Amino acid sequence: MSQWHKTGCVLCPQNCGLEILVEDGRMTKVRPDKANPRSQGYACRKGLNVIYHQYPADRLTQPLKREGDGFVPISWDRAIGEIAERMQALVKRHGPRCLAYMGASSQGGHAEAAFGISILRAMGSQYLYSSAGQEFSGLFWVTGRMFGRQYLMPGPDEHAADMMVAWGWNGMQSHQIPRAPLVLKGFSKDPERLLVVIDPRRSETAAIADIHLAVRPGTDALLVKAMIAMIVREGWENRDYIRDRVAGWETIRPWFETFDVEGALEVCDLPYDQVHRVCRLMATRRWCVHPDLGIYMGRRSVLNTYLMNILGAVCGIFGVRGGNVAPGVVVPIGFHADERNPETWRTVTTGMPPGAAGAFPPAVMPEEILSDHPERLRAVLVNNCNPLRSYPDTTAYERAFAELDLLVVSDIVMSETARLAHYVLPCRTFYEAWDGTFFPMTFPEVYFQLRRPIVDPPEQCLEASQIFTRLADQLGLIPEIPPEVTEAAGGDRLTFGVQLMTWAAREPRARGAMPFVLAKTLGERWDSAARAAMWGVLMTAPKVFRENAVRAGFADGPDLGDRIFQALLDTPQGLWVGLADPEENLKALRTPSGKIEFVIPELIEEARALNAESEAEALRLPAGFPLILSAGRHMKFNANTQMRNPAWNRDKRACTVAVHADDAADLGLSDGQQVRVTTAAGSAVGELEVSDQVRKGTVLIPHGFGLIYNGEVYGINVNRLTKNTNRDQLGTPLHRFVPCRVEAA
Repeated sequence: MSQWHKTGCVLCPQNCGLEILVEDGRMTKVRPDKANPRSQGYACRKGLNVIYHQYPADRLTQPLKREGDGFVPISWDRAIGEIAERMQALVKRHGPRCLAYMGASSQGGHAEAAFGISILRAMGSQYLYSSAGQEFSGLFWVTGRMFGRQYLMPGPDEHAADMMVAWGWNGMQSHQIPRAPLVLKGFSKDPERLLVVIDPRRSETAAIADIHLAVRPGTDALLVKAMIAMIVREGWENRDYIRDRVAGWETIRPWFETFDVEGALEVCDLPYDQVHRVCRLMATRRWCVHPDLGIYMGRRSVLNTYLMNILGAVCGIFGVRGGNVAPGVVVPIGFHADERNPETWRTVTTGMPPGAAGAFPPAVMPEEILSDHPERLRAVLVNNCNPLRSYPDTTAYERAFAELDLLVVSDIVMSETARLAHYVLPCRTFYEAWDGTFFPMTFPEVYFQLRRPIVDPPEQCLEASQIFTRLADQLGLIPEIPPEVTEAAGGDRLTFGVQLMTWAAREPRARGAMPFVLAKTLGERWDSAARAAMWGVLMTAPKVFRENAVRAGFADGPDLGDRIFQALLDTPQGLWVGLADPEENLKALRTPSGKIEFVIPELIEEARALNAESEAEALRLPAGFPLILSAGRHMKFNANTQMRNPAWNRDKRACTVAVHADDAADLGLSDGQQVRVTTAAGSAVGELEVSDQVRKGTVLIPHGFGLIYNGEVYGINVNRLTKNTNRDQLGTPLHRFVPCRVEAA
């Protein structure tokens, strides 16, 4: 028996629509879904190879417990019982700061986040670590200060723009917006629109750009300050917008009035006339900017975002069509966590705040474990992520995880991280479970897809949400649910909702345990805690989502969430569930002034002092490391660590050490030979690739490799070459500026 199923890709945040053929219970073919309203029949080679993600050789199919140097199978009851007992003992002895949850990072499903965070909070801890903290702490933190909430990150309204600025972003390979290659080619080919790329190298996106500013690595902040100064010098700032929408301009304007623009551009290796032209276009065009990890994980990363936001506001691009807007959402990604609030934790050893909407940066975790602080981390729950290949400084992580009293890993495979765990718990894949993601990728439309299982899981595999529910139950975190609520779950959903809320109103513990309550009622009827949680999310969605849903054509009423839930069940390719009001976008601001706030006290001195002379000195590379490694190249051949079988890249040069031809010649190296790359963190050996895409003086290595598959290592683990201490003030590792050397292996 065979059937095509509408679903979505789970390998990146775009979640492009897919149709997958299931024959005799197994996924066999994949094609793009033309009916998906967001991706419209587009899918990249990663999504089209997602069967490799579904069927790895190292699939986990039963709970495992470490014994000596290996693992033995154990029952679910025993695994959950022992884990709960050890968690309770550790928290009782050392306090709640000893416990951390590392998860909420999946590209394919967000349901588990509600369950994992609920356990964490119920145990008294705030230590959530996630990939958002790895890459975007500066972005979230600066957004919180300038826009009032960390989750109000303004994204590009590219479809209404006549100029897009791709800054540190190679969208032709890494996407980050729906149908990115098609959108970028549209800008490139349209004579009425412009594509501007600011990137040190001639990437695939730079190759099709109308203008390419090949900025020197590590000088992005200096360039942004020079551009603001140039606009001020020419009198091109949008004075009406600044007057109406900005607070603090007169305080910071002096930073730019006497700034040495020419000297700065000389340090940036950029011609004055070219930058002047771009600034003039920014002052006259309807443009949006799309930054990416080249900015967020580059040198002076926090300052990059701060100055870039000032540049955008000076030109009046925020909250307007064709500029950068706060997208409509079903629920926000994360929550606002301001470290100035005394109730917000910092890490005990490194003093790091939760920069990324409640998430702490993974770069500091090894220090938090290896510290001698009495409240150091001792127990970590890792869910659907692989820190030993995804986060900086693998060596530091190996030492740290070996010192934990309890490491629990829930995953679909025996990953490099799982090999170090005390307990390994088998998850269902995203094609064996209900789930969905809340990535805000479109404007003004709000898209959502409730992805459903299309193949059966192995018998003992559970949803991550179900695993957390069992653990919460064993920990005693779920209040006793009365029979009338449990019985109502078998009937009409709205009747169940009334029974549930009636009971919750008189049970004070119900609110904090609601994901688990839904899992043990609706979730047991549906064999899906995640599906039950999604119904709960829609039933309790914030007011702004309800307003957007009505604007999209859903009739208002107390059953609105349930009707949207049913529409999603009836429309497997997903649908537009909301429509934001473009004219009211800046009403989302939550700053004290109600405006975009330019003054961030913690950044004033760094921003004011930034100049050409000091940067020229600071950019000198240390002795013995004459090249700059950009660790984590985005390519169509990598998908984090989610496709482990090298066969999906058969006959491709997927993981290489890429350098410029002049550097290869100077070093006496040739294309295809084995070379050793060495940094302050360590060294690794890989195949040299000579490429005209690489800037002279730099080295590119992709992320997501160094995977152990069928006993063999595939590619370079670039995080052997990164120090977790090479990070900014909010914990984001500076992966795009790692001094290194290259030599024959």
